[in-house]
Amino acid sequence: MREEKKMIALASDHGGYELKCRVIAYLEEKKLPYRDFGCDSMASCDYPDFGRKAAEAVAAGECDRGVVICTTGIGISIVANKVTGIRCGLCADTLSARLTREHNDANMLAMGAGIVGPNLALSILETFLNTPFSGEEKHRRRISKIE
Repeated sequence: MREEKKMIALASDHGGYELKCRVIAYLEEKKLPYRDFGCDSMASCDYPDFGRKAAEAVAAGECDRGVVICTTGIGISIVANKVTGIRCGLCADTLSARLTREHNDANMLAMGAGIVGPNLALSILETFLNTPFSGEEKHRRRISKIE
């Protein structure tokens, strides 16, 4: 993916904790730096507390991209998208991961740990990290309208 190896923000709630641990192992194996904004166990917690911190780090430029995980991916993606400057795509397949980068220049990926298994999740992650924005004028125009 990236020669510059910029920081990736991570966050989950208890429902996404185990998958986040698998994502961390993947990032470490690929020598991709990350910052974990929590949670740190499977004890019940509230996804907005962690998802917002990760999104704010991406929006502030402290992290290049972000990955947020809860049981469905829905709640934590909504939280991330509340932060100005974030375009978080909820993906449950690799095609969506590719298109959210190519068409929407998404800077965050949300996944549902109860929806995708770990092998698929890592394929989605790899696709998201390795797919560049197409830069096509029509996509730039649409992103500008979102912002």
